[in-house]
Amino acid sequence: MEDIDLTDLDRFAHGFPHAVFDELRERAPVWWHPPTAHTPDGEGFWVISRYADIVAVAGDSATYSSERGGQRPGGGTLIEDLPVDWAVGVLLNMMDDPRHAEVRRLLMPSLAPRTLRLIEDDLRARAATIVDSAVDKGDCDFLLDLAAELPLQAVAQLLGVPQEDRHRLFGWANVALDYDDRDLGEATARTQRAVAETRAYGARLFEAKTADPAEDLMSLAAHATIAGQPLSAMEKAMLFSLLIAAGSETTRNSIAVGMLALIERPEIWPALRRDRSQLDGAVEEMLRWASSTSYNRRTATRDTVLRDRRIRAGDKVTLWWTSANRDASVFADPFRFDITRRPNPHLAFGRGGHFCLGSTLARMEMRVIFDTLLDRVDTVELTGPVEYTRSNKHTGVRHMPVRLTRTAD
Repeated sequence: MEDIDLTDLDRFAHGFPHAVFDELRERAPVWWHPPTAHTPDGEGFWVISRYADIVAVAGDSATYSSERGGQRPGGGTLIEDLPVDWAVGVLLNMMDDPRHAEVRRLLMPSLAPRTLRLIEDDLRARAATIVDSAVDKGDCDFLLDLAAELPLQAVAQLLGVPQEDRHRLFGWANVALDYDDRDLGEATARTQRAVAETRAYGARLFEAKTADPAEDLMSLAAHATIAGQPLSAMEKAMLFSLLIAAGSETTRNSIAVGMLALIERPEIWPALRRDRSQLDGAVEEMLRWASSTSYNRRTATRDTVLRDRRIRAGDKVTLWWTSANRDASVFADPFRFDITRRPNPHLAFGRGGHFCLGSTLARMEMRVIFDTLLDRVDTVELTGPVEYTRSNKHTGVRHMPVRLTRTAD
């Protein structure tokens, strides 16, 4: 146990370290992670690795805050503390109720299933163009040419971002989320510039939407009020940054890692091509398998006990969703990729009040892109090694070289 260091990002550079969490679930499901040379703030934190405990903590926002607790001056959902009024209490996923529920309520109609069904035909048309372009290349980067494109185009459309700007935003989000040139709690000139450029773009967009609103999420946020008051400038800036990152990053990684699972099990692809009724189950299993958001942090607001471990007010508590999605007490044979798995109560979208707002959109995008691939692609094979992002927060892919073979006419 003394060799485990979940803040050493090199341990995540080739994907999620499942073997470490197998040991934690078995030996220490509520484990105090001592500070190491890599640990931000120089303090330890709790690691929760079993499904039932994670569900319990995620559902108890009074005891486990997404903002802060005890006498802690900062907080948030990363292992490192972020400052109040910059991210904590301002960024939607780092808010507690009632403010969290109020802002969330503003956005929910735009992301409701009934609303999103209206854009499905558009998504299918976009997916056809994306897949045809990749198939024409034959050899391509599945992450950049396929997995990233549909979510990126969709989030640009929903937010009211011109499509010609989407790759700039994609690049800024990648720099901010990846740790290829830094460690936890560190910022470089490159990451600071990406964050600043995203915020400046968002400010210009909100200014334009305030003057000339349209039918998009940023226009809605620009004119929304809570108790008669508009969102603050910082709330708007943080909301834009969050939606750009969340709307493009997690889904693309679920698509890429899901495709990798299918490549490694070549018998599934022809079965799916013959029987599309299995596609919904395949999408759910891809979400469980990829678990693209590895963890979220909470902060204890009061002294409490979890599995006989005493957690103090102000302690950092990390919920490892990916570990929960391999918990054998919930998922039979959890390391088997099984598109017929029923039930499949995975936690890829979290649990509790912070359950992912974009879950319906993510599922729709995955169904659409794989349905289109199954129509047009006979085989997919890797042509080189998969390059993963170096992050313990998001299990992501940077590059995934593949060869696509078109179906016979």
